[in-house]
Amino acid sequence: MRLMVTFRLIHAESPAGPRLGELVTSRGVVPTPAFMPVGTYGAVKTMTPQELQEVGASLLLSNVYHLYLRPGVELIAEMGGLHRFMQWPGPILTDSGGYQIFSLAPFRTISEEGVTFRSHLNGDRHFLTPEQVVALQEALGVDIMMCLDECPPYPCPEAEVRRAMDLTERWARRSRAAWRGEAALFAIVQGGMVPEWRREQAQALAELDFPGYALGGLSVGEDKELTLAMVEAATPALPPHKPRYLMGLGTPRDLVEGVARGVDLFDCVLPTRNARNGMAFTRWGRLVIKNAAYARDPRPLDEQCGCVACRGFSRAYLRHLFLCREMLAYRLLTLHNLYYYFDLMAQMRQALAEDRFAAFCREFDVNHADGGNSGG
Repeated sequence: MRLMVTFRLIHAESPAGPRLGELVTSRGVVPTPAFMPVGTYGAVKTMTPQELQEVGASLLLSNVYHLYLRPGVELIAEMGGLHRFMQWPGPILTDSGGYQIFSLAPFRTISEEGVTFRSHLNGDRHFLTPEQVVALQEALGVDIMMCLDECPPYPCPEAEVRRAMDLTERWARRSRAAWRGEAALFAIVQGGMVPEWRREQAQALAELDFPGYALGGLSVGEDKELTLAMVEAATPALPPHKPRYLMGLGTPRDLVEGVARGVDLFDCVLPTRNARNGMAFTRWGRLVIKNAAYARDPRPLDEQCGCVACRGFSRAYLRHLFLCREMLAYRLLTLHNLYYYFDLMAQMRQALAEDRFAAFCREFDVNHADGGNSGG
């Protein structure tokens, strides 16, 4: 069975402006722009696959680095592949692990051939090449795979940024040569915080005709304005008929700003991680449920939200659960946050379809004028 992903561009205001599209896979159609919840180990924390579908998920992200270390790609393949292993019927994108390897700086060595690193679990030594990373993702049976890349830190000497950027391109070429074509393979644009290099690498990778492209090496400590400047530098050089993925950025404002700059796909741990820390996203800002102001508050998290948490539970009850460390608090807050994210993406898609995205952005700015930190 061929799992090749195709992208259909439905509407675009400009080559680097907001756009409406569809990712068509053998496991379902993903309307874009879309947000991917993060299921690093093959599960989105506290959520069942059925709940993810009910809340609006159409595409999940997992991580080949973590699955390679535990439980092992061979075991997952023996169990019928990642979809069957985790009982998720829709498409899956796997990150190559480049960012995780970047975060293990004291425990890894990068060479032309690949990456030598020590496991963060037990210290065992491993070596992976770009070709092996492609083969591991193919063995998982996923729908979208990422090339192995080198993510430079920030700040970083320009010579190091250039070296990492050039190595990423060479690894992309090797990854493409090893790719069997049964899943879509996305290349990753690096280039640090140098706009000309971002543009240069985007153009070079575009010439290799990958099924899709990602912007990596961002949100690593730089100011948000610089992040957006790098997105603006790269997206005009990417093929307009291919999907664009902004890796790892995911506040609600990040999503709106990214869509405005022509990005189609996003992922981030924020909605799930922040839920486990007691923070809920709402239409008027962020709500920290442990605050004493909610001890006797009978209202739902967001009176305009249709999620299970808001339809049935008060802020006072959720605060009680969270302070008692009841697992239900984490589940309900996670469900709510994911519902909010998917609803935000649906609102943007509707605004794009109706040619009123600029008005949507103005309304969003008014509701989040305080930076998204109001308590309701």
